[in-house]
Parts: sequence; structure tokens; C-alpha cells
Amino acid sequence: MSLILTNAVIITADEEFTGTVNVVDGLIADISRNGTSISAAIDLEGDYLIPGLVELHTDNLEKHLMPRPGVAWPLLSAMLIHDAQIAAAGITTVFDSIRIGEVEIKNAQSLPVKGIAAAIHQGREARLMRAEHLLHLRCEIAAPDVLDELEAMLDEPLLQLMSIMDHTPGQRQWTNIDKYRIYTQKHAHWSDEKLNEVIAELKVLQEQNSLPNRRAILDIARQRNIAVASHDDTTTEHVHEAVAEGISIAEFPTTEEAARAARAHGIGIMMGAPNVVRGGSHSGNVAAADLARLDLLDALSSDYVPASLLFAAFLLRDQVGWGLPQAVATVSRNPARMAKLADRGEIAPGLRADLVRVRETAHIPHPLTVWMNGQRIS
Repeated sequence: MSLILTNAVIITADEEFTGTVNVVDGLIADISRNGTSISAAIDLEGDYLIPGLVELHTDNLEKHLMPRPGVAWPLLSAMLIHDAQIAAAGITTVFDSIRIGEVEIKNAQSLPVKGIAAAIHQGREARLMRAEHLLHLRCEIAAPDVLDELEAMLDEPLLQLMSIMDHTPGQRQWTNIDKYRIYTQKHAHWSDEKLNEVIAELKVLQEQNSLPNRRAILDIARQRNIAVASHDDTTTEHVHEAVAEGISIAEFPTTEEAARAARAHGIGIMMGAPNVVRGGSHSGNVAAADLARLDLLDALSSDYVPASLLFAAFLLRDQVGWGLPQAVATVSRNPARMAKLADRGEIAPGLRADLVRVRETAHIPHPLTVWMNGQRIS
């Protein structure tokens, strides 16, 4: 089966030019700088043609699984709604990031990880899924139950990425206790006395569990060749710890210091696309655009807004001055390589024909059509 897309501004890994892409049996067969007279070709009318976006960390599924506190939505229904949003945003490969280990205040109920994996398989078998879904387990190392939850998922083939998280107040993302106080007030209206009690309890959990859980999780990842990301690195010491452990991705470093240390050691740096769109971090941490200006940014994650991924890539062009090939690589080629996916992420012969037609209006990019393996999904 073939697909020909012509009169497109093609964004490859290195350049942009107007031309034609020929797809055969789901793979990119040929790229040319010419038009075509073949009547079956689809005229993209000068729109951009970029690789399908690769998302390594999205929490978007959670809002569909729990649309309100204490309300659990049927798993397959939640998954299909999430999948439709992902595809419509131009994302063709998505790592659904699921938190395991419960210490956070906002969620008294753990997410049903095994049920989520089952819903992905069910949706695939029924041919209802649009994008390709994989699993990213966000391991909260201070939680007493994190290893039990992880071990229950070790035979799941969808599990291809893990991250080491520690959200204990007073360090990493929550170095600023006042920001943590503001955050918790959205979910629990506590007195200062009560909040101080909770913080003390969380610090005890950290002291008891973080180190042994971290070591055990990293051992599991090495044995199974699963990529691992650190989370919210703040200091040079955090990065040095990650380097010694063989971690290859720095997920949302909170300071320029940590990002510089990650770059010095060859660790891939991933920041939140909403950080770019909003012009800064909601937690008061370093701005992703500032890191980009310092060449300290490799990849973006949509985090909690799927549509932010494409938008942020174009903002890197407009606000930071990057060319589109470099900017688009942060949401396609680079995250694919970080996740050890060598068969996708750029427009090049022999790779999967995961493609997005993008039209820009008023400096906002809109995904008009999305193909995965040469088949239209949105």
C-alpha cells in the first residue's frame, strides 16, 4: 500500500524544503525536492510535514481515569478518550506515565496500573487505538509500596521506561516550601500546623524508603534493559548520583546548575512543553526556554497538556531562534532516541511513516492530518 504526500514543506532532521514523500507499506520509501504528476498524490498545499511526535511523559490519562476526586471512570473508555486527544495533537508514540507508590496528597487512591495495561491491549486487539501506547512507570521511591507495584508489572511488554521520583517537600521540585504550600491548598485546606505535620511524615517516609527503593528499582531496570530517567534534579550532586547509576535521561531538571551538569555528562535533558508555552515553570523552577537559549534542552514532554508539544516546538523557533529541524527534533527524533526507538522520530528513508501535516495560523501550529505507519489516524 502506498501514500504520496506532495507540495509539503518537509522538516527533516537537518533541513526544511518543499518536496514529496513517498510511503510504501508503512515505511518512508523516498523523499525528493520535486513535485509529482501522480494523480493519487495528496497535495499538502504548502503545509508543513513533520515526523509523528514522540511523547515520553504524559499525565493526561489520569484526568480521564479520575475526572473528579474519588470518581473512577471505566478504564477502556478513559483510555480511548485519552488516545483520541493524543492522536489529534499529532502524537503517534506515547508513553503513558503512571505513578506507582503513593505518598502524594492529592491522590488518596493509587492508579490501577495492571488495568491500564489491560485496557491498552484490549483497545489494540479491537483495533480502536490510534496512537501507539507504551508505559512509563513513575516510581515514587519514598513510598513503602512502590516495589510491590513495580514487581507486579515486570512481565508487561508495554513497560519500556521508568523514572525515579522523590516529591518529598524541601528538595527537588519542592525546594521552595511556600510553593508546596500553595500547591497543597488546591487539594487540602489545612492549617499551617497540619501541613507541618504532613511534611514531617513525608520526610520520615523518605528517610526509611528512598535509598533502598532507589537501588532496587535501578537493579531491576539494568536487568531488563529498561531506560531510566531521573526526575527534578536540582543540584550537581543529584546529577552525579544519576551518572553513577547509569541513568540516561534528566527529566525536568529544576535549575540551570543541574541542566549544565547533565549536559557535561551526556545525559539527555527533557523539559515540559507547558513550561515553554506558559513562559515558565508553575513551580517556580527554571524556564525551559532559558535552557534552550543555553543549548541545555534536548527534548520536550507535553506533561499534562497534549497540545502543548507541537505548540512548544514552534515557540522554540519563534522565541528562542532555533530552526524548525532542531525545534521539531525535541518532540520527535530526540525523545525517540532517548527511549531506544530507532525506527521512528524523523522523516528519513526506511523509517516508519509516522507523519503530521501542520498548518500554521497566527503563529499557532495546528495538526491537520496524522498518519502512523502510513495509515491515517486523525
